[in-house]
Amino acid sequence: MPSRLNPYLTFDGNARQAMEFYKGVFGGNLAVNTFGQYGEKDPSAADKVMHSMLETTAGLTLMAADTPVGMEHKPGNNISVSVSGEDSAELRGYWDKLAADGTVTVPLEKQMWGDVFGMCTDSFGITWLVNISEQKA
Repeated sequence: MPSRLNPYLTFDGNARQAMEFYKGVFGGNLAVNTFGQYGEKDPSAADKVMHSMLETTAGLTLMAADTPVGMEHKPGNNISVSVSGEDSAELRGYWDKLAADGTVTVPLEKQMWGDVFGMCTDSFGITWLVNISEQKA
């Protein structure tokens, strides 16, 4: 298997809900493991997500977890997730779902570099960059 780069997101107790949302956006198979499955006895932590991974038939991979007990959850603006390619219908479908209950920072439209690009923050506070490559004539 070749090396691959994929984002790993950390949530404050709603990783399962977020990953189920992303599965609804991108499709694919979602595997979720809780801290309880690995021996956590604290009832407040047992149902939290220790690790989850969404893999799609299009080759997208997204991983996430809840912050472990005793560690501080620090949401920030130092991560964004980029989804790019040439399949306009597929990428616009992702955009529509991600932006639906989120905040659009840059509308999905033709940009100065020739591609269609948009940026939004979804309802979970994650910033998404969607870039649709346009064929040069």
